[in-house]
Amino acid sequence: MTTHIASLPRATSGWFANPRQDKRPLAAPDYATLDDRELATLAARGREPAFRELLTRYERPVFSLIYRMVRDRTLAEDLSQEAFIRAFNAIGSYQTSYKFSNWILKIANNHTIDYLRKRKLDTVSIDGSPHATTADEVSQSAVVIESRGESPAEYVENRELGSQIECAIAELRDEYKTVIVLRHVEGYAYDEIAEIMDLPLGTVKTYLHRARGELRESLAHLAT
Repeated sequence: MTTHIASLPRATSGWFANPRQDKRPLAAPDYATLDDRELATLAARGREPAFRELLTRYERPVFSLIYRMVRDRTLAEDLSQEAFIRAFNAIGSYQTSYKFSNWILKIANNHTIDYLRKRKLDTVSIDGSPHATTADEVSQSAVVIESRGESPAEYVENRELGSQIECAIAELRDEYKTVIVLRHVEGYAYDEIAEIMDLPLGTVKTYLHRARGELRESLAHLAT
């Protein structure tokens, strides 16, 4: 997935305007060596290279999160670009006391949840996206449940089990899907999930507890 600054709406061109009264030449900073907070500060001042560097750093994490939730490459690309547009439009509101990664993933997550609520899509598939075009994309979007060295019979059993787990997750409310994906698929820590979802840490733990409880209830028949 590639998002180009040039492809963003013309209305965003104002991001890159940064008139200076002082006409003395300034040494251009090495943007690749700056941390996220410094880049965000420069981006808020309209520095185009700062936007480009942030885009380079976070287009893959943003796309990966959205891709795992919607399981459609084209849709994930569209939602990712829209999330970046929202983030860049709001860059002036970013507070450097927070991790930039969590801030932008929060925007991406909220935008995706809004979309899913409107479309009511089922979002979790153990086999990866049907729109994946490479083995890497399939691997990236799949929830792996089988272990190495399993026999053919065990493989079939695990795939059948995985299908039932997939259906159970698809029935969860959107917030529960999000915490399950962020925690058990993306591997984020509880405090990061709390920041991304803009929820108290206790609420995140409650959501995870309830989501797991609903999954156990839905899959109780497998225990027998």
